[in-house]
Amino acid sequence: MRNELDRSAMRRPLGRRHFLAGAAGLALAPNWRTAARARTPGVLTFGLSAYPPSVKPFEFVGAASASVRMQLYRGLLSFDAQGEVRPEVAEEWRRDGDRAYVFKLRANAKFHNGDPVTAADVKSSFEQIVGERSTAFLRTEFAVIERIDEVDARTVKLTLKRPSATFPYLLATVNAPIISAKTPANAQIAIGCGPYTMGEVERGTRMELVPFRDYYKPGRPRLQRLRFVAYPDDNLRLAAVEAGDVDVIEYVPWPAMDQIERSQRLRLDTRDGPFMHLIFNFRQGPFTDARLRQAAAFAVDREAIVRAAFSGRGAVLESIPIPRESPYFIEGNSRFWRRDLARSRALLAEAGHPNGFTASLLSTATYGMHKDTAEVVQQSLREVGIQAELRLPEWGTRIQLGNRGQYEFAVMGSAGDFNDPDALTAWLAPNPVAAYGRSFGYESARMTELLEAGRAELDVARRRAVYDEMEKLAQRDAPMVGLAWRSQGFAAQRYVENFQTMPGFLFSYAALSLEDASVG
Repeated sequence: MRNELDRSAMRRPLGRRHFLAGAAGLALAPNWRTAARARTPGVLTFGLSAYPPSVKPFEFVGAASASVRMQLYRGLLSFDAQGEVRPEVAEEWRRDGDRAYVFKLRANAKFHNGDPVTAADVKSSFEQIVGERSTAFLRTEFAVIERIDEVDARTVKLTLKRPSATFPYLLATVNAPIISAKTPANAQIAIGCGPYTMGEVERGTRMELVPFRDYYKPGRPRLQRLRFVAYPDDNLRLAAVEAGDVDVIEYVPWPAMDQIERSQRLRLDTRDGPFMHLIFNFRQGPFTDARLRQAAAFAVDREAIVRAAFSGRGAVLESIPIPRESPYFIEGNSRFWRRDLARSRALLAEAGHPNGFTASLLSTATYGMHKDTAEVVQQSLREVGIQAELRLPEWGTRIQLGNRGQYEFAVMGSAGDFNDPDALTAWLAPNPVAAYGRSFGYESARMTELLEAGRAELDVARRRAVYDEMEKLAQRDAPMVGLAWRSQGFAAQRYVENFQTMPGFLFSYAALSLEDASVG
C-alpha cells in the first residue's frame, strides 16, 4: 500500500512575495548551491520532493527513494510505457501450468561488481524478501512462493502455493529487485544491476549517479550523469525548474500547473491515478454503523474537493478506485456514491440520528491537499447535520493515531502498486494489524474470499465477475469511500527528451524512463 508519507503531498503554495523571497533564498542557501547550474548536455538534474531516507533494495520508504532505487536496481520484470509488464533482467518468461513461472535471464546482465546475474542471485534475493527477520515491503505477498528452483545458471523456476494472476505485477514493482548474493548483510546500498551506480552523496540534499557501462541494454543509459536534488518545499522546487536550475521536478503544485502549461520553456506531463478517500473506525464510535458510513459517503461534495484541493486537476471518485482504463472497470458501479443529500438524511434517520451527530475527522495540517479535502468534507457533512470536528496534527502524529486506531473517521490519500484491482487488497482485505491508511477493525470473510478468488483466477472474464461482486461488497461495507482522483504532474525543460509518465497507479514509475532520457 502506498500512502502519502513523502511521495505526493503538496503544501499550499505561498503568495507571490513569499514565492520570490523563497526563490531568492534558494540561490543563497548553502545546501542548495550544488543544484544551481545552467543547462549541461549529458547531465540531468531531477528535483525530488524529499530526500530519500534509504535506498535499501527491498524496503519501501516513499516515492523519492523509489525513483533512486529504480536506477540502482532492476528486477526480473518491469513496466513498459503503457503500464504493461515487460521483461527486464529476464529476457523472456512464461507460465508453466497454473502455479509456476519460468524466467530466462539475459546473458549479458551483470552486477555493478562485474559478476553475471545468475539464478542463484535470484533465489538469494527472494529468500531475503521472505526471510524470518525480513522487513521487506513484499514479504507477505512473496509468502505465496512454494519453491525456487535453479534450473541452470540462467534459468529460474518459481512455483507458487496457489495460482496468482497478479504475481508478475509484484515482480515488476520496484520492491522486488535482484541483488548480488555477495551483498553484505544490512548494506545500505546493495550490489545491483541497474543502469546507474551511486556516486557522490551530500546527505539530506543530493545524490549523484553515474552510468553503469556494462548495463545489459546497449546504449543505455544515455546520460553521463544523473543528479537527484531534494526540494521538500513546493515553492522552492517550482522556482528551481522555472529558473533552469533543475531539468525535471516531480509533484508540481496544482495551482502552478496552468503557468507551467503556458511556459515556452517547460512542459507539463500529468496523469490521474492517485486518489483521496475516507476510512473509518469499525470498532468504536458512530461509524460502527454502516448506515452512518453511507450517510457520510452520500453527503460529500466531491466536485468541490477537486476544485478546492486540486485546482480542478482531477475527477470525482464515487466508488472504490478502479481506473476507467482497466478491463475490470464497470460503468454501472462507478457512480454509487453520487451526491444525494436526501438519501443521506434518510440513512441518518434510519440509524436513529435524524438531526445528525458529531464525529471527529482526522487529517493533517502538514499537507495542503489533506487539509483542504478534510475541510470540504466537513462543510459537506454539515449540510445533513453531521458535525465533523477536524483534527489536524502534523504528519507523524497523524500516522501514529491511524496506526493505533485513535480516530472515528479520517481523510487519506493513496495509490496502488500496480494497475489491477488486486492492488486494492491493501485497503479492502481484513487485516488484524492496524495501519494508518486503511480502516481500523474491518472484518469480512467474504471480502477475503473474493480477493483471493480474483488473484487466483487467470481468465479475464471470470475475474471481472469476481471484482464486480467485490466492488459491490466494498460499496456496502464502505471500508474505503472514494472521494477524488487527483492529477499528479512532472514539469520538465523542453530540451529533456524521452522522459515520460506512466498510466494509472504507476505514476511514480516515470523514473524508469530515466535510462532513456537525454539532455542535448
